Amino acid sequence: MIRLIDISLELGSFALRSINLEIEDGQYFTILGPTGAGKTRLLEIIAGLQVPDSGEIWIGDKQVNELPPERRHVGFMYQDYLLFPHLSVRKNIAFGLRGQSPGETGSRIADLSGLLKIEDLLNRNVADLSGGEQQRVALARALAPRPRLLLLDEPLSALDPQNRRAVRRELNAIHHQLAMTTIHVTHDFEEALVLSDRIAVINHGEIMQVGAPEDVFRRPTSPFVASFVGVENLYRGEIVREEKGELLGSNSFNAIFQSGPLRLLVVAEYEGPANAAIRPEEITIATEPSHSSALNSIYGTLVDVEARGPLFQLKFDAAVPIVAVLTRQSFASLQLEIGSKAYLSFKASAVHVF
Repeated sequence: MIRLIDISLELGSFALRSINLEIEDGQYFTILGPTGAGKTRLLEIIAGLQVPDSGEIWIGDKQVNELPPERRHVGFMYQDYLLFPHLSVRKNIAFGLRGQSPGETGSRIADLSGLLKIEDLLNRNVADLSGGEQQRVALARALAPRPRLLLLDEPLSALDPQNRRAVRRELNAIHHQLAMTTIHVTHDFEEALVLSDRIAVINHGEIMQVGAPEDVFRRPTSPFVASFVGVENLYRGEIVREEKGELLGSNSFNAIFQSGPLRLLVVAEYEGPANAAIRPEEITIATEPSHSSALNSIYGTLVDVEARGPLFQLKFDAAVPIVAVLTRQSFASLQLEIGSKAYLSFKASAVHVF
């Protein structure tokens, strides 16, 4: 287990504040946050490249605050890879194996090059490789000394979309094969969702939320986290209960969320001020009133359409702004255009209140 206990660090105007994290053995753990949030600083503290002002760093059953980087058994891969451009791929990987016999070094390079599918690159100069190839070489070098913990600093950020998807699949496969504890930092929540067993969201040097990817994605605990993981519909208001009327006898909701003209049926355990978040993909769009089980239905006017790959993002004015997404086929079949009226429907359980 990796444990960070009350880790703090001040560097000029930036500070990490009382960071507490626990990462289980064999877990793929992602630290997710915007640029400048403190993600790389945390990795450097774990690796021993940065000394915290206070707090404890535990790797397994040993506190490692006083250990130098080379004695922490940590593999570190920076986003710009830091490969030696004047050396071959083989010699770059071998750099982490200094002190081993030629036979041991050769065997380890053969194992890693097979695992990462770079056998044909071993005698090439790294300066002649593509970004995806360099990424695999950097990962091989980080894995070469058999570290107990692998730290990845934005490992996919320099790759084009096609290579990014391919390397993401490889990272996932390698992790499952090696079962190595891995800490991966990124600003890309899709990357975090695909790879992670657990996620910590960080902003301005503070941990905002820790949980399983689905929990962070579907049930954010703050407006910042909601916005960062792609919740386009976020409203501030209050939760009220009614003893009679429309709430009576229904088991699918138990409260009403109100924000100005917006009134939503929700599932909530408390009353009072709250935020409500609705993911765009939870919303069904129809040009006629819906007879589905979705209890919330809002009538709005389409004011903006933005193509996002295979999807269209649609923004409606329904007394409040509300965003939904459609596939290209669904968008075409509904024959929507700017100024079109539509019904936006979603279940009470699709409204996350916090």
